[in-house]
Amino acid sequence: MPKLFDIKFPGGCKSLPDGFWSAVDVWIKKPHVVNKRLCGVKETDSKDVDQDDLRLLLHDPELFTDALLFMITGASAAHEADKPWSSSVRTFIPKVNCYGTNLHKEIILKDFGRQRVTFIPFEEDAEGKASLRKGNIYQIQLCNQDCEEWSLELCALSVDSWFSDGVAYPKLPWLSSDLLPKLVRWATECRSSEFRSTLSLLPVEKYSLMYQQLKDKYKAMVKVWPEVTDPEKFVYEDVAIATYLLVLWAEERAEKGLTARQSFVDLGCGNGLLVHILTNEGHPGRGIDVRRRKIWDMYGPQTLLEEKAITPSESFLFPGTDWLIGNHSDELTPWIPVIAARSSYSCRYFVLPCCFFDFCGKYQRRQCKKSQYKEYIDFIAEVSQVCGFNTDEDCLRIPSTKRVCLLGKSRNYQLSDEPEVEQQRAHYIHSRCTAPGVTVQRSDVSNDEDCCNGDGSCNGTPGSSWGAGFQPRDRVEAVRNCAALPRDFVDGVVLRVANALLGMTAGDGEGSCRDWNQGGVTTTNHQPPTSSVTPTLCMSSFSTFMNLLCGLPLFLLPGQLHVHYPSSAHQDKYYPKSSLSVSEVAGLLGQETLRLLKKECGGLQTLLRNNHQVFRVEGGRVYIRDWREKMPFRADVKRKPVTPGALKTRLCWFHAHHPQGCPLQAESCAFAHGAHDLRPSTRPLKKIKNEAF
Repeated sequence: MPKLFDIKFPGGCKSLPDGFWSAVDVWIKKPHVVNKRLCGVKETDSKDVDQDDLRLLLHDPELFTDALLFMITGASAAHEADKPWSSSVRTFIPKVNCYGTNLHKEIILKDFGRQRVTFIPFEEDAEGKASLRKGNIYQIQLCNQDCEEWSLELCALSVDSWFSDGVAYPKLPWLSSDLLPKLVRWATECRSSEFRSTLSLLPVEKYSLMYQQLKDKYKAMVKVWPEVTDPEKFVYEDVAIATYLLVLWAEERAEKGLTARQSFVDLGCGNGLLVHILTNEGHPGRGIDVRRRKIWDMYGPQTLLEEKAITPSESFLFPGTDWLIGNHSDELTPWIPVIAARSSYSCRYFVLPCCFFDFCGKYQRRQCKKSQYKEYIDFIAEVSQVCGFNTDEDCLRIPSTKRVCLLGKSRNYQLSDEPEVEQQRAHYIHSRCTAPGVTVQRSDVSNDEDCCNGDGSCNGTPGSSWGAGFQPRDRVEAVRNCAALPRDFVDGVVLRVANALLGMTAGDGEGSCRDWNQGGVTTTNHQPPTSSVTPTLCMSSFSTFMNLLCGLPLFLLPGQLHVHYPSSAHQDKYYPKSSLSVSEVAGLLGQETLRLLKKECGGLQTLLRNNHQVFRVEGGRVYIRDWREKMPFRADVKRKPVTPGALKTRLCWFHAHHPQGCPLQAESCAFAHGAHDLRPSTRPLKKIKNEAF
């Protein structure tokens, strides 16, 4: 039994040997977390086997002898006498089916006594005939060399005949360099997830097949996505959610003997892509959202999308609908089980929580032993239970950190008990809305007179609204990145902070911030002091130099430029090294200014980052941007370059406000030196391709 590779565990690891088996179970049950070419596996129930059972499993007498010798090397006679192995079979489900009708499987034999697990691969054709792959039998073993030192070993039965396709048959170097280190890490951490396994409620093989079909069908939408959001994330996420629902509903029809496809309403449908996919796949339904999106016009008339504010009330019940969907439905999330329960006894729901909302405002944490996300999921599950649903939890396979969904597929009470359960629901909602510490969020939401209850009324009758504190979001999305603040307000904050930073150097006793022209870029034959060096600056390096100044690409006029590097004594005067923490900057501003900034996402720090021509914000501290830096900062690297049509479209802050003006000549600066230097923007508008889907 040749040992191919071994890796040692960190010293003092207390999780072994139990952690080893936990790590092995991850590789057995969820190999797709390591092998990205797999969608998952389907595993049979395990059973204890002995040598006779193993002989029946392997069929081939010669292979049985070799495999048995491979597995029992080092085992004692007493160990061999009992049934030493726990056996199961897993079937690989590749993301892209490259095997046709053949199934690729593995017999998994766990030997708990010797701390080893053996994998015996075989292929099964459409007729059920199996053929074993002797050359790909391998084993992973936990070894305890002494009382303190543990290691993990990888062994193979026949290295020379090893076959690899990167899917069901990984490469041996990959097993050594990728799998084993991950097994060591998993075994060391040995922590269980707060949530269920991914796709635990669905047959993974059906999900994989459906996902590939939908992905190929709708991937073209990535190229024509008209929204400002990331197209790849939103398109593939909605394709995955649609896949989940389609497979779930197909299983439901098969279980209940139904032929008609389930109807649905997506509450808070957003871009409407999920509605579009489900409708195209044959399910009647519609989406409702408070704001219309640009992409809605691209779907066609068959995709029904309504622009309407949803207020939980009698006006928003859906008695003829099979399923209600809440995909990142924000403030509607806790209400969706309630709306489904009150719509009809047969109405079901699917909800994918994201932002944390209670019935009448932001969700307030009540426990510290759970993560905030887990606590909120438990809260929605509690709402579902109170509403009378048998609640299922599952984890989706989507590109998001918040991918736990809840489903209410059936009720936990009889239809005749509806009045009693309704009283329970009403009492629960009332207790949540009137609990101490609950504050209603009103600052960012307003009630339009035509969108309160869906019919033009505004809760005029008692009991028409279920949550007195609930308010839908604004129909017009509020811009909260400081871009909508008054220009005079922003300029005032920028000038006050910049003056404070420049003034710190002026008052430190070492020089004045007004020594601006004692060093910098010049265009004459200026002779520098003896202690400095005057290099020639080529066009490419000067462009880089200017990028550091403005965060913008430059197109410079031809000419010879020289840079005068001041002496070290002058450098500190020329570019102040002083900085302020964000909290210190906040102390410079009045309470009314801070109150306005608090309403913006990111507040003061966002405003300072937006003015990147003047400031550099890094590590929670604010600096005047240092133009001498040869390497761009992390934030500058991420900044997208602008087109030439954007140059000279804004005034240069340093030319207008610095005591010595801008150290660059007007023709070399990306910003305009005065109103006469301003140019109209000639950036081309974003073209949107309107293609049929």
